[in-house]
Amino acid sequence: MASNQFGTQFSVTSFGESHGKHIGVIIDGCPSNIRIDLDGLQYELSRRRPGQSEVTTSRSEQDVFEITSGILNGKTTGAPITILIANKDARSKDYDDIKNVYRPSHADFTYEKKYGNRDYKGGGRSSARVTAGWVAAGALAKQILAKHFDIEISAYVSQIHTIVCPKSTEYSATKIENSLVRCPVDATSNKMIEAINAAKAEGDSLGGMVSCVIKNCPIGVGDPVFKKLNAQLAQGQFSINAVKGFQIGSGFDSIVKKGSELNDDWSFENGRYYTTTNNSGGIQGGISNGMPITFDTAFKPTSTISQEQTTSNKQGEQINLKIQGRHDPCVVPRAVPIVEAMAALTLIDFLVHRCQ
Repeated sequence: MASNQFGTQFSVTSFGESHGKHIGVIIDGCPSNIRIDLDGLQYELSRRRPGQSEVTTSRSEQDVFEITSGILNGKTTGAPITILIANKDARSKDYDDIKNVYRPSHADFTYEKKYGNRDYKGGGRSSARVTAGWVAAGALAKQILAKHFDIEISAYVSQIHTIVCPKSTEYSATKIENSLVRCPVDATSNKMIEAINAAKAEGDSLGGMVSCVIKNCPIGVGDPVFKKLNAQLAQGQFSINAVKGFQIGSGFDSIVKKGSELNDDWSFENGRYYTTTNNSGGIQGGISNGMPITFDTAFKPTSTISQEQTTSNKQGEQINLKIQGRHDPCVVPRAVPIVEAMAALTLIDFLVHRCQ
């Protein structure tokens, strides 16, 4: 199985399966002598971990990490960094009844036809469980970006199902994290929680949107033509499980606008250029322009639901399927740190050479 690496200058190789002994990452290209806040890394993993609230899966993983190479006395050595995260609460027997069944909208069918086999226990390599390693790597990247470039990356839930939160670049991390669904507006957050619990009671699931804001990105990040910053951000976001849509700045709303309404006018004040609006989302011509980078990532409803569905098995028989076990009724709240992590890994790949 190829294509388990993200990035070139600062590369992350992902490994492990949902019900394997460990999941994790190997980071290559990280500069030496950078002090790493290990508590900060654990904090990011705890934001993503399962079993953290009533609106997430009941699988209970603490996601405590172990670094086996590349860091000595709290500093990077320049060698590859290996981060291991143990799977402690896998229940493989929950999947015995569906090992010969192609679950609707899962990767079961495509994996088996491509590779001639599949790991049916929790989805194996196709499971979002493996993104824990990405978050660990992204946490390290976020620390480097903050220390060397003062870059801030923050994401929040801006929509679940039909419930929409106003978008802003000024929501605080505290306000976001105080919400079970990571929506910074209390009234909207409460409505989202109610909607998720209602779907959960019906054995159903919901999708939604995560909005991300990147502040203080230097001007000039991104390379034309085939390595535009927006294209690389999109690749990172579309690598996340359940992602079905991505937009920069005004995105699809641009369709109904005129050029006169959408163009970002330039101004110069106090020795710096800035745009009076930010419909471009901080990126023009595939290159960062110094304004906040804003993008949205859309997630489909969780494919695993408890309602009875019709599908096929390996013998080609049409069967009725009712999946038991543990799953998120809505993946969006736990996806927030993953969105941030992939944004950080995208940026660090462009900027790591400036840290030497």
